[in-house]
Amino acid sequence: MKIYYRKEIDGLRALAVIPVVFYHAGFEIFSGGFIGVDVFFVISGYLITNIIFDELIKKRFTLKNFYERRARRILPALFTVIIFSSILAFLIMTKSEINSYFRSIIATLFFFSNFHFWKNAPYFNSEVDLQPLIHTWSLSIEEQFYIVFPLFLIISFKFFKRLLLPLILIFLSVSLFFCILLSFKTGGNLNFYFTLSRGWELLTGALISILSFKGYLKNSNKISSELFSILGLF
Repeated sequence: MKIYYRKEIDGLRALAVIPVVFYHAGFEIFSGGFIGVDVFFVISGYLITNIIFDELIKKRFTLKNFYERRARRILPALFTVIIFSSILAFLIMTKSEINSYFRSIIATLFFFSNFHFWKNAPYFNSEVDLQPLIHTWSLSIEEQFYIVFPLFLIISFKFFKRLLLPLILIFLSVSLFFCILLSFKTGGNLNFYFTLSRGWELLTGALISILSFKGYLKNSNKISSELFSILGLF
């Protein structure tokens, strides 16, 4: 499958980010707008798997190049956000708040901020207003996932390619079960931040990507494609 620019995915990104922005802006009608993050995880899993799987087929995938591209894509924007947030923190925060903020910087730079904020800033509480880097929890989950997932694809592709889809379905199901279980056990905060609870969303995107590569999702009927798009929107 040829990798090319997908303008409809950018459209989906826009539809996902709008409710997130309105949720944080306090619009009551978008009280569930954080669901846009779930859509982003699926998109991320799909796009990254597209890249890795295409390069594995062409026998040119390397972990060094993969992580180098991730660093070039993420770190400049991340450092910019941290620098400007730090300037504002010095101007408006108290000493104790600044101490807490700098602990969040360390957690963000080492990509474990989801666990840091789980302990220190429940996402649905007012404390998050004093956490300028709160949004990096999702980045940390993605990076934790992409430490493990490329290795899984490399090993699967080399030794048991035929089992790749069943294995992804198994891991997806385990993650989804864990997510449902935690939703009953913890009241939602750990579930919201925990990598294993989010893995099924990233793996859903990965599953769609691999099914596309294998030709299972081909659809030349424009009418049915549009109907599925409308269904997806709802």
